[in-house]
Amino acid sequence: MNQKKNLLSLIELNDGETGKIVSVNGGKMLNKRLADLGLTPGVEIQILRKTFFAGPVQVEVFGSRLVLGRGLASKIIVEKNE
Repeated sequence: MNQKKNLLSLIELNDGETGKIVSVNGGKMLNKRLADLGLTPGVEIQILRKTFFAGPVQVEVFGSRLVLGRGLASKIIVEKNE
C-alpha cells in the first residue's frame, strides 16, 4: 500500500478523525510556535470540530483542546489513521 495516499493537510480530516503529524510546511518561527503547543511530528491529533469556509479548526492533542486558524491548520501534514 502506498503510504503517501494517507498524507493530507489537517483541514482535510473530518470531525472525529485522527491522524499522526508527519511534517509542518512552515518556517522556523511557525515550527517553534507549534512545538510550544505540542504539535510536533509523531504526535497523534484528533479533529473535534471544523467550521465551514474560513473558520477555525478545533483539535485535541495530549488531552488538551486547541483552536487553530484554518491557514495554520493547512500547513500541518498528517497521516490519516484508518
